[in-house]
Amino acid sequence: MTTTSTRTPGLAGTAPRAGRRRPLVSHGSGFLVVALAFATAMAFSTVPTPLYPLYQVRDGLPTVAVTVVFAAYAVGVAASLYLVGHLSDRFGRRRVLLLGLAAELVAALLFLALDGLGGLVVARLVSGAGIGAVTATATAHLAELRAVARPDGPRDASAVAGLANIGGLALGPLVGGLLAQAAPAPLTTPYVAFAVLLAAAVLAAALVPETVAPSVGPYAYRPQRVAVPQSGRGTFVAAAAAAFAGFAVFGLFTSLTPSVLATVMHEDSRLVAGLVSAAVFASAALAQLASGRLTPARQVTLAVGLTLTGLVVLAASVGFASLPGFVASAVVAGAGVGILFRGALATAGSLAEPHRRGEVLAGVFLVAYVGLAVPVLLLGLSLTVEPLRLMVVVFAAATAVLVALAAPGLARRSARG
Repeated sequence: MTTTSTRTPGLAGTAPRAGRRRPLVSHGSGFLVVALAFATAMAFSTVPTPLYPLYQVRDGLPTVAVTVVFAAYAVGVAASLYLVGHLSDRFGRRRVLLLGLAAELVAALLFLALDGLGGLVVARLVSGAGIGAVTATATAHLAELRAVARPDGPRDASAVAGLANIGGLALGPLVGGLLAQAAPAPLTTPYVAFAVLLAAAVLAAALVPETVAPSVGPYAYRPQRVAVPQSGRGTFVAAAAAAFAGFAVFGLFTSLTPSVLATVMHEDSRLVAGLVSAAVFASAALAQLASGRLTPARQVTLAVGLTLTGLVVLAASVGFASLPGFVASAVVAGAGVGILFRGALATAGSLAEPHRRGEVLAGVFLVAYVGLAVPVLLLGLSLTVEPLRLMVVVFAAATAVLVALAAPGLARRSARG
């Protein structure tokens, strides 16, 4: 779920203008601070995953309500990417990063203060809005801080950004499940812990050097432009479909894993739910790192094969109520989706003219977050009339068909590039 800055900054590493106070930390230390703040925000975004069954019991919520809460998060991310994600190019990385981190802190406080379905929806919407601001900004900020700190050193900022992003997503449900299982007040302790961490992240990020000199001229706000490339539209559709399907898989495992474990496999451990959800993102991150040396064509083949295999195992494990099979499906499908999404971004980016690449990638991200929300919401609505086991199998089959349809377009482009 890695994002990139959606517009090319004016001057990466631009020194602060005369009269500005020097930052209290170096660019090298700032790189570490931003990476840790980024990972903390992403981890917080997935902390509620193993807690959803507890909310269902406390507030009397049906399973469909869980999908509504999850969809609110995805809507918040997509709206923020569209409305806010590009503003750091104009107003500076640090300001927008602080805004996003502050939104995550507010979301943690909302989880503590509000209850019921309405409270959960508001908290998740605010959290999604903060993540939309943090991801694009932190990714760009890391690249620019590293370029100043080590201009002749290794250019590993993108790898660190990806690790902070997906690694944080993997860590969140694990921490949430562990605290819910072992600590008192399972619906309070995780948010108190992350409120402290996020407050520390806000204070630390305020000391980080700015890398983009904010513009001072007249400014007419506009949302992030979204574009479809003029040439290769069929290939772009394939890339967008792959992103949609991949994020739909992430959405399923992030929203409904506890419900599947409890109702189908009779496993109600919050820690187990957190481990399964964490495994999806951890395997995605590891697969991206492990497949980096493969040719683009082989990456696509591997991604499609792993994703389809994982979806088949998912359907079988739910059909036969197999916990080991469900865990295996999370690992295999997560690995496939990690490579698949990176390939979709690379394919879409290669189709765009250089000055419109950010706009084209913005389109892929928006489609991806629609994939994160809509299929899971439809799955939740279907549970009002059909059993969970059947609808998960239908979900896996429909997603597998979409991946299979997208595969030829991605493969053709990868073979040429």
